[in-house]
Amino acid sequence: MTMERTLSILKPDAVEKNKIGEIIAMLEGASLRPIAIKRTRLTRAQAEGFYAVHRERKFFGELVEFMTRGPVVLMVLEGENAITRYREIMGATDPAKAAEGTVRKKYASSIGENAVHGSDAPETAKFEIGWFFAGSELG
Repeated sequence: MTMERTLSILKPDAVEKNKIGEIIAMLEGASLRPIAIKRTRLTRAQAEGFYAVHRERKFFGELVEFMTRGPVVLMVLEGENAITRYREIMGATDPAKAAEGTVRKKYASSIGENAVHGSDAPETAKFEIGWFFAGSELG
């Protein structure tokens, strides 16, 4: 087992539905410890930069609009194999295909409004955490 850190974003739809506490409880119940948390509203520049890998895809503009429409909760999660564990807890991107008991099955309404984001690899996690958190903010 490897101790890892991963980025979690509770997206505007989850925040609007007041599901922050329930989702954090699910994460803590799976031994993922939030070591840094902040609630913020992403600027267009932050969202476009963060999702730059998708810039050429049709959904990019819609994604940026969605991610900037309201507050998000940014977290750095730490735990054994945190990246894989969090992706399992998130569930499939399409909530209709997500396993029972996952965040997306419980709280997402569509592929576009899917409640949460999580890093997909150690390199991605390092970039994503650094995009939103200064080293001094990490416990």
